[in-house]
Amino acid sequence: MQTENRKHNAGRPWTVPFMAAIMASVLASALPAAGTPAAASGRWSLDLEGGPVFSGYNDVQIPNPGGTRFSLSRDFHIPSRLYVRGRLSWKIASRHTLSALYAPLTFKASGKAAGPITFFGQTFPAGSDVAGTYTFNSYRLTYRYSWVEKARLSLGVGFTAKIRDAVLGLRSGSLRAEKKNVGFVPLLNLLLHWRWSERFGLRLEADALAAPQGRAEDVLLAVV
Repeated sequence: MQTENRKHNAGRPWTVPFMAAIMASVLASALPAAGTPAAASGRWSLDLEGGPVFSGYNDVQIPNPGGTRFSLSRDFHIPSRLYVRGRLSWKIASRHTLSALYAPLTFKASGKAAGPITFFGQTFPAGSDVAGTYTFNSYRLTYRYSWVEKARLSLGVGFTAKIRDAVLGLRSGSLRAEKKNVGFVPLLNLLLHWRWSERFGLRLEADALAAPQGRAEDVLLAVV
């Protein structure tokens, strides 16, 4: 199961989506088999992931203060959907790995406004049919150093440079308002892989960091 929880605040909206996914992964040469040496340098791997994604609470207020606080998930209908994302990794040397991740995510919401909604310079009247868009695309470049490389245990730490491409938008008839936010987020990276047998192992991988401006966590715990 993979969960992702991000908070974004820059004097603008506070939004926290929650991702709960049952993943279907295709791993190509990502890890050496138990009992074999660490993967040689120059080795490439591709990880593709997909599954259902659900929105938890997603509270919006733009501007803050001055805008109307509402929830895309509680005040409107925001259906679950399928997601897909991929990571391409290159093992530069025996203990050094570089990877690039592309993780697109978009939710569509719809419903009637229970009251007037002031959002980014527009006021949507009470009772109007409103369509909302929440996009949080993630592009990440990760460097990781393997502190431990043994037959049954791998432990690595590193840094991730993340670019978030976020969009919050509302529309109703001719009324439209959209707030875009593209920014850089530094994250810490962790990988722990324990191979308890020749065929099975437990993998923990995370990109995460907390700061006064907010926090970001993308955590994977999987049986491999």
